[in-house]
Amino acid sequence: MKKNEGVDIEFKELDRKTGKLPESISKEVCAFVNTEGGEIYVGVANDGSVVGVGNVDDTMTRLSNTLRDTILPDVSPFIQIRDEQEDGKVVVKLTASIGTERPYYLKQKGLTPNGVYVRIGSASVPVNEAGIRRMIMDTSGKSFEESRSLNQELTFDTLADEMKKKNIEFGAVQMKTLKMVGADGLYTNLALLLSDQCPYTIKTAIFQGTDNAIFRERKEFSGSLLKQLRDVSQFLDFYNKTQASFKGIDRIDQRDYPEDALREALLNSIIHRDYLFSGSTIINMYEDHIEFNSLGGLVSGLSMEAIMVGISQSRNPNLAAVFYRLKWVESYGTGIKKIKRLYTNSGSEPIFTAVEGAFSVTMGNRNEASTSSEIVSIPKADNDSLENAKSLVYRYASENGSISRAEVEEITGFKRTKAYRLLKEMCDAGRLEQQSSGRLTVYLARF
Repeated sequence: MKKNEGVDIEFKELDRKTGKLPESISKEVCAFVNTEGGEIYVGVANDGSVVGVGNVDDTMTRLSNTLRDTILPDVSPFIQIRDEQEDGKVVVKLTASIGTERPYYLKQKGLTPNGVYVRIGSASVPVNEAGIRRMIMDTSGKSFEESRSLNQELTFDTLADEMKKKNIEFGAVQMKTLKMVGADGLYTNLALLLSDQCPYTIKTAIFQGTDNAIFRERKEFSGSLLKQLRDVSQFLDFYNKTQASFKGIDRIDQRDYPEDALREALLNSIIHRDYLFSGSTIINMYEDHIEFNSLGGLVSGLSMEAIMVGISQSRNPNLAAVFYRLKWVESYGTGIKKIKRLYTNSGSEPIFTAVEGAFSVTMGNRNEASTSSEIVSIPKADNDSLENAKSLVYRYASENGSISRAEVEEITGFKRTKAYRLLKEMCDAGRLEQQSSGRLTVYLARF
């Protein structure tokens, strides 16, 4: 045969003992209708030699039935099957054109990388989940939220519970109203995000100090986005410390971060991220600041300047509508302005950064900012007391085997950051040695 296998040509031959079609033929057809079409010659060996088929009519019938039974959606409108003479022998030629309901997939495997194939060169290769989602969106013209979910085995225990708490009726009718179910009766990606099987997660980390050298705690939150919102809120609240100060006889308590600012930043990272990316939302808390990093950047057409004046165009408006119905968000476009307002006269300004593919919110620890001048420079008159503190710390570590930062704060009266810096200076000077054991960090005296 004069033709060679390539991007749009594939050779197949029947099993020489049984006369059966090769199982891989459905995969090849999937790849062709998902890409740019192509031709499959049944009765031709891989090297291009023509071996022919025995019973042509039977082969054509079995080929048509196989494709109908193994591929979804139906590829019949995009397939032509006929017989041809090649080198004096009869072969079956299948011509496939690009389908209009991509992705086509192997019925037994479903909408998974094992079930969806495209043509690259002379090979049919699997498509990853992100590629499958993009194919669905390109074909349907719908947004990510409204496209059908790859996973149709979903449950909604968390969502039902949240609806019940707010006295909102929840059932099949409400699912359609909320656009969790499409016109085809299948679950959408919005349903996937709200389901107990949601594959997207939020990763959190608490660090000792002002860099990511030492972990104090790290945790990954999964499940419905509604569950993640509650769980992450509780986690951050636990580490959002309160510092007391006095004005005259009045005690004033201030948390490291405004509670509403944490809430708004968390909601923003969940509602506005791009779920075409499979990575996790990242939240890192340091001693002097916290960072919320979400995937997706700004919605096309919006600038950072527009965001700052309150213009909002949600990437996931249906998800935002669910959160609005649950009374977790107010009117759109107020989150960033609210965070900025909460940091007025705090000694630090929140930072909003948008780059291609990512958006970040960084907020300073108000209690660290308010004492930064004391921490950054220690007056010369206090040098003796600082050395005395170091002597106390060294003696305590020598007598007790080790010392923790909390114990340093207790015996010196220093605040958290100043105690940490004292320990760092003593480690740098070789008087102490830092050791970490799981979540606990201690300092050993060096002799």
